[in-house]
Amino acid sequence: MSTRVVRLFPLPNLVLFPHVVQGLHVFEPRYRQMTADALAGDRLIALVKLQDVLLPDEQRPPIEEVACVGEIVWHEKLAEGRYNLRLRGTGRARIVQELTTDKLYRTAEVELLPDVSPPDLALLAELRRDLAAAVYPHFAEGSPARQQLQELFDGDQHLGPVCDILSYALPLPTDLKQSLLADPHVERRAHAIVDALRLSAARADRPFPPHFSAN
Repeated sequence: MSTRVVRLFPLPNLVLFPHVVQGLHVFEPRYRQMTADALAGDRLIALVKLQDVLLPDEQRPPIEEVACVGEIVWHEKLAEGRYNLRLRGTGRARIVQELTTDKLYRTAEVELLPDVSPPDLALLAELRRDLAAAVYPHFAEGSPARQQLQELFDGDQHLGPVCDILSYALPLPTDLKQSLLADPHVERRAHAIVDALRLSAARADRPFPPHFSAN
């Protein structure tokens, strides 16, 4: 697997995925410097989730092992060096080691993680149908969101990008989103999304307060 050095943008509750675009507002001095360097170079920034722990060293809090490398596809420079950005996810990356530099922001050597997809076309088609069956009931018939989903499932996108788009767009728990980002195996990601949606549907159908036996 290939490696490269990337700029790190740690955030607490956001998980970026390949094939989607995320809007960002950059205002801290270290990230203004990061953005300026990215725009002057390869335009790449790796969005990485902060771990849910608190440590005294607030300048370098712990981060997750897998990030999403993104390319700045649009930017607007504002007063005082702030920026509005649109960052398009380009790929998964496992952080090998953080590097020491003279920059205000953090950088790391990362290992790029390509999708691992099953070669069985029949299995891929079955996984696609299972995903559609699990997703559609959460959206009203004829709604714009349902129409977009229909276009996604009926289109020619490979199953890996379909899973990534769903992982980003669906209201899944942040920890689950991170685990979906961290897993390059397409089949496992598809099963995890289906399982999460079926569990959510089962909970929604459960009466509250629950019925109790008269015995």
